[in-house]
Amino acid sequence: MSQNSQNTNTNSGTNSNTNTNSSTSSNSDTNKNTDTNTNSSTTEQQDSKQDTEQSTEQNSKQDTKEEQKEQEQDQQENENQNQNENSEKSSQNTDQNAKKNTDQNSNKKEKKKENQENQENQGKKQSDQEGQSDQEKQETQQDLPLTGDLAINEETLRAVFTDCSDVIFHSFETAGFTSALCVYCVGLCDTERLERQVLTPVQEIGMEAAQVPLSSVKTVETSKEAAEAILEGEALLLLEGSNVATTYPLYKAANRSTEEPLAESTVRGARDGFTESLATNLSLVRKRLKTPALKFRTRTVGESSNTSIALAYVEGIIDASLVTEVEQRLDRLRVRDILESQYIEEDIIDQRFSPFPQMIATERPDVVASNLMEGRFAILVDGTPFTLVAPVTLFSMLQSPEDYYQYVFMSVFLRWLRYVFYVLSLLLPSAYVAITTYHQEMIPTVLLLSIARAREEIPFPALVEALIMEIAFEALREAGVRLPKQVGSAVSIVGALIIGQAATTAGIVSAPMIIIVAITGIASFMIPRYSASISTRLLRFPIMILAGTLGLIGVMLGIILIVIHLSSLRSFGAPYLSPVAPTNAKGLKDLWWRPAPWNKPR
Repeated sequence: MSQNSQNTNTNSGTNSNTNTNSSTSSNSDTNKNTDTNTNSSTTEQQDSKQDTEQSTEQNSKQDTKEEQKEQEQDQQENENQNQNENSEKSSQNTDQNAKKNTDQNSNKKEKKKENQENQENQGKKQSDQEGQSDQEKQETQQDLPLTGDLAINEETLRAVFTDCSDVIFHSFETAGFTSALCVYCVGLCDTERLERQVLTPVQEIGMEAAQVPLSSVKTVETSKEAAEAILEGEALLLLEGSNVATTYPLYKAANRSTEEPLAESTVRGARDGFTESLATNLSLVRKRLKTPALKFRTRTVGESSNTSIALAYVEGIIDASLVTEVEQRLDRLRVRDILESQYIEEDIIDQRFSPFPQMIATERPDVVASNLMEGRFAILVDGTPFTLVAPVTLFSMLQSPEDYYQYVFMSVFLRWLRYVFYVLSLLLPSAYVAITTYHQEMIPTVLLLSIARAREEIPFPALVEALIMEIAFEALREAGVRLPKQVGSAVSIVGALIIGQAATTAGIVSAPMIIIVAITGIASFMIPRYSASISTRLLRFPIMILAGTLGLIGVMLGIILIVIHLSSLRSFGAPYLSPVAPTNAKGLKDLWWRPAPWNKPR
């Protein structure tokens, strides 16, 4: 019985200590207690006689205790059930919290990566901003309003033109004893006219005595406008107590005369050409088209050069959508400096990497006027005589301005001759290489024997021989362009006669190949536009390589690729093969025939 008491005590102790067990666990504990009681009964039988009296007394006490303990156990079981429910809820909450924590951790990692990327981008932006801070400071300095204090205005302009030794600041007093400051740029402003027409009369008589037409005198209100006027060649005059400055257009004429362009000479036609002055070029176009429909829209482009350009077109003839498209492309220009019209052409054309030109560059004002009357536009750039004209087609590149200055039959004959030699300049060396290498049966027998006799001692195949001669010819052409005029002609004659004859005698190049290369060079010289001849010079080499590897199949493959490219090419929306593809019956008149001037297509 002592063992039973110990077991009950242990069971009660365990039940009192275990707060997290459920009702099922308590039942299992009672079952275990019954098992232990049955096992202990076998041992109790041996000592039953001795402990009977004691056990009866203890059992009575234990029954009362067990009743109390059962009540306590019921209370504990209820508490345990509540705790288990709470633990289940807490476990669910912990699972949810764990999921939330994992999500939060992943979000935190992503946010860290984003923050790192943002920090890197901010660092790059800060470096870019630091690189642009100087320019922004200069811009803010150049955009300050002028005040009535002459000393402050002088200090502002001196800060703008720091380390500019060609900008002169001349202080003096007027006839009315008013402090004045004259700022001008040496070389751009005519100092003699400035002294004679402005400074001397103002100092002796007064401001009203300046001998400059009032219609050309302007006023500026900010330091930026003042700096632009000075850099244009105008003289700036500031007075004490005045919030505005007066500019006098005393430009120094340093431009050449309007002489005939050397690259576009004609037998019959005008002898004047564009110069580097935008005002002169505009007047040359206006002289030929004396109509208010001729419009000029000027603007300034180039962040550093501040180059003035003018968009010219004839209202009522040109498509209005084309004008808006050109202005949008000019607004998107992000060029730091513009020194030639090619800077603009390369940035506004449709396909930059095409070998074919998509704008005409001309020095002739009559060409510009003619294209304007045909519904095209022109871009005139200050500082260069080359004016851009668009949209253009392949066939307009092969037309000369002299076609309308000569008799109609002669013009048509020369135009057709130009078309034929344009094809020869592109395909003649390739056809010679393909036929002599793979298709000898196409050559007449007598001619084939003479070619074979000439190439009997040549160590190179026809492809290598053609490449050597074409590269040498291009080198001679470039040398003739770069050398002075007196020497350039001599170099071309020496290269064509002596070097060619020596190469033939030495057995390096055959005589038929020299004839082929010479005819190809003459054909390329017949193209009126230099930019159009460049494309044939570039495409000649890949077609020759195709001809040397695949024969006439390679030549046809090259022609197909060129036609596909030309069919997809556009010049400001106009098809490059127009009026052939797509076919325009009205435009074909100016392609195969030279129509009368009053029937020119528009």
